[in-house]
Amino acid sequence: MRTVETIRGWIAAGRREYVCVTNVHSVMEAHRDPALRAIYNAAALAVPDGMPLVWAGRAMGHHDVRRVYGPDLMLALGEAASREGWSCYFYGGMPGVAEEVQRRLGARFPGLRAAGASAPPFRPLTPDETEAELAVIDGARADIVFVALGCPRQERWMAAHRPRLQAAVLIGVGAAFDFVAGRLRQAPRWMMRLGLEWLFRLLQEPGRLWYRYLVYNPLFVACLVLQAVGLRRYQPEEPPAAT
Repeated sequence: MRTVETIRGWIAAGRREYVCVTNVHSVMEAHRDPALRAIYNAAALAVPDGMPLVWAGRAMGHHDVRRVYGPDLMLALGEAASREGWSCYFYGGMPGVAEEVQRRLGARFPGLRAAGASAPPFRPLTPDETEAELAVIDGARADIVFVALGCPRQERWMAAHRPRLQAAVLIGVGAAFDFVAGRLRQAPRWMMRLGLEWLFRLLQEPGRLWYRYLVYNPLFVACLVLQAVGLRRYQPEEPPAAT
């Protein structure tokens, strides 16, 4: 997987980056929020976690686009970490989920150096609480920090705290913790290939996900159609200059 190779290069070079694992939901959130859009544009990588983004990319001439599915990326990096000696920290999810992810990956990949696991409460943190959490994560001296706070919270967290943390890579993986921990069932691979994973997830969690899929998905298609017929143009934006 090219994403793993890119991250391997960052770790070897001592770089400090963050990665956004994107889907239709995150694209539409960024479409309506310029500040969030700037965060995605400043990411070292924004990879397509969802077949609609893959198909859209190929339709625009990027024929080598491949899906980078969040749970598969976690497993691939866990395997690479066990070979390379990288340490991993797991941050986010429901209470106890990050610890279960740490346990399961450690069992699956003997030799994986688990630096720690924790999750913030479901409320805004005070500045002192935020600093205490960052001190714990930084003190673990992880090479990779997996962040599962959901979109757009995890992207804002990574962008805000990237300068504070010494880990080489922060990766926003969304629901991957729930899948790897066994808390949620994954869609069958045939549904993923057909771009129907959204339907499987909607049937699992209709109360939470109905807006994401029944509103954002049609809006995404509408934006693509408007661009294809020349009624809208979405110009690439330059990331903000480093300070």
